[in-house]
Amino acid sequence: MSSYDSRFERELQKRIGEELVRLREDLELGTAIKDYAQYRDYIGRIASLKRVAIEFCPEVQAQIDKG
Repeated sequence: MSSYDSRFERELQKRIGEELVRLREDLELGTAIKDYAQYRDYIGRIASLKRVAIEFCPEVQAQIDKG
């Protein structure tokens, strides 16, 4: 894995983690949620970001490592 690839993945994972924290805080405080549709949107965003971080990032890195 090149240095650039490694740095990119670390920064992407860091940014995803920060966004997950922000979305969870919005849900916990309830100030950003006005209705059930918006609540579902937040839950969908959280699920999507988790999937990218847990499933897609390692898959892509495995493909890059294969060459």
